[in-house]
Amino acid sequence: MGIQFEIVQTSTRSHARLGRLTTPHGVIETPVFMPVGTQATVKTLSQDELEQLGYRLILGNTYHLYLRPGAERIARMGGLHRFMSWSGAILTDSGGFQVFSLTSLRQIDMEGVTFRSHLDGSEHRFTPELSIKVQSLLGSDIIMAFDECPPYPASREEVALAVERTYRWAIRSRAAWEEAQPAGALFGIVQGGVYEDLRLMSLQQITELNLPGYAIGGVSVGEPVEEMRRITALVAPRLPAEKPRYLMGVGTPDDILHAVQAGVDMFDCVLPTRLGRHGAVFTQNGRLNLRNARFAECMEPIDPTCDCWVCQRYTLAYLHHLFRAGEMLGYRLASYHNLAFYARLMAQIRQRIREGTL
Repeated sequence: MGIQFEIVQTSTRSHARLGRLTTPHGVIETPVFMPVGTQATVKTLSQDELEQLGYRLILGNTYHLYLRPGAERIARMGGLHRFMSWSGAILTDSGGFQVFSLTSLRQIDMEGVTFRSHLDGSEHRFTPELSIKVQSLLGSDIIMAFDECPPYPASREEVALAVERTYRWAIRSRAAWEEAQPAGALFGIVQGGVYEDLRLMSLQQITELNLPGYAIGGVSVGEPVEEMRRITALVAPRLPAEKPRYLMGVGTPDDILHAVQAGVDMFDCVLPTRLGRHGAVFTQNGRLNLRNARFAECMEPIDPTCDCWVCQRYTLAYLHHLFRAGEMLGYRLASYHNLAFYARLMAQIRQRIREGTL
């Protein structure tokens, strides 16, 4: 279940690069955006719709699938791909971010994390070994090492301790991954908050493990956008050039453009579907709020330049009505359009890199 990564072209104007990521479930052109399917579903969309939009790689969440319906159950039914009827590739995060978000429900030590489920309060113990086991049971194409992701702001001492734990847990994650073969390709995660020296220390530690890919974690956790971009520009070009580079939890179209030029290949974010469910949609000229009264009688599409079937068929007036009436169709249409926007954005980025005009 390994992966292969090939750099097809590099930019002469920035660190941007075109790549081809080959997985057991298909080939993905990079830079690529991954829709987030936290609980084995990209909210409000079907798998057919994701395929129609050209998506071949989505993200699932280890923490949520571990709690419900359970990794063993999914494994008995043929793995996550078969369970959710998805023919493309799947990346699963380690569950670390979700566990550490449970600030009042977890206790951490060097061995792992004890936490209480947000569903029923039951107590659980997460370790690097368990995280890798769960992801292997799910049958993920790409699995993430278990890491500690401190929120912003965090003191230098807190972040330094998180970097140390992340390194120790990455070593244990690699050992568990090697023992669990065949398993998905393991990516290590660079932590370090907004502290440059800690980032560079973590980068050296994690890349020395010689893993199939690497991620920049601990960004988009409350820090100012400028700080996120600064850290991305510091770390991304220093990651091994021959391995895929993944910026976790980012982001907006502007953030993606900045990160691509820093050399990032892979992105995920809940933004397009979450905003869509709240009536916010992306266009070539900026973001629109479908609940705004000015759209009540507007017979134009969301974006005249968009070729998605939502823009081809429905008007802003109708979408405005759906959101004001609380109709579920509105959530679906807005989410579909936003993911169509992101798919087109990534295709345009790849084309501009190919042409040398990004």
